[in-house]
Amino acid sequence: MNSMKQTKTLKIRIRDQHAPLLRQMARSVNFVWNYLNELSCRALRERGLFLSAYDMDRYTQGSGKELGLHSQTLQEVSREYATRRRQFRKARLNWRKSGGVRRSLGWIPFKSGAVQWKSGQVCHNGHCFKVWDSYGLGRYRFRSGSFSEDARGRWYFNVVVEVDVQPSLGQGAVGIDLGLKDVATCSDGTKLENGRFYRDLEAKLAIAQRAGKKARTRAIHARIANRRKDALHQFSRQLVNRYGEIHVGDVSPTKLVKTPMAKSVLDAGWGRLKTLLEYKCAHAGIVFRVVDERYTSQACSNCGGLPDSRPKGIAGLGVRAWTCCECGVTHDRDVNAARNILAAGHGRPAVGIPFLSV
Repeated sequence: MNSMKQTKTLKIRIRDQHAPLLRQMARSVNFVWNYLNELSCRALRERGLFLSAYDMDRYTQGSGKELGLHSQTLQEVSREYATRRRQFRKARLNWRKSGGVRRSLGWIPFKSGAVQWKSGQVCHNGHCFKVWDSYGLGRYRFRSGSFSEDARGRWYFNVVVEVDVQPSLGQGAVGIDLGLKDVATCSDGTKLENGRFYRDLEAKLAIAQRAGKKARTRAIHARIANRRKDALHQFSRQLVNRYGEIHVGDVSPTKLVKTPMAKSVLDAGWGRLKTLLEYKCAHAGIVFRVVDERYTSQACSNCGGLPDSRPKGIAGLGVRAWTCCECGVTHDRDVNAARNILAAGHGRPAVGIPFLSV
């Protein structure tokens, strides 16, 4: 089978010895961003004109040497600023702060061709950075990307590359119901149990916060995020390798975080799981759909009815298993919902569920 070409973003850790230089460059990026912020606001106020990225490039041209930045980095900052201004529909965006409690995390963008791989190091703007090369970077041709900093002050090299991707050999289809007791339940009965990534470390996090140990607090937050990311990566990869179609319910975490369930919803990581499935399905050449999940927990996946014995409302959230009084089949609540989601993703009810065929 012939391989396909796909783009992929690689994230590689940069050795800590280069952090001071990268922070200095990041401060220059912040200076450019804030200058463009003020420039854009002034142009709108005085001339009623929104400056484009091309317009802003003329004001920063030639300043790269003095600021210690590559000329293409200046152009990328202009483009990113113009993009975010359109996205948020604001005349002025937030300032990027280089110091203080609420300082902005370091960010240094670059365009294709501005970074090379030489002698086992990443070279950019006359500087070479040692990295922990876990991908074999010498095999790739670098496109655009950025250097970025995390909350613990660690720096990463993020770059878009082109890779050979073999199409998935998975067969069949699966529906996925997202929940809190189990993060995800599949129509075949497979479940991703909620590891309570945040809740398990909540007590230790509170102790570190009360003691004012900022480094310890950041380390615990990073551990929580890494545990969640690892579990979601492994689960999504297994599904992509196994199936040719994946259908997920359209539950919205952004709405539920405004309820008393906010902590549990954020801890589950539904949004990240959907993102992982979406891009992995795209790379593997398989179908990914987000479908309407209304009535999926209440409808019987066997007969298609809405029996009186179904779980209803908030009181029914604690019902984990129920028996359909019309056909007599006993359902696991989440598996039943996943099967209905699969049926809705196919554009047809499993046996004739009218509520899912709309």
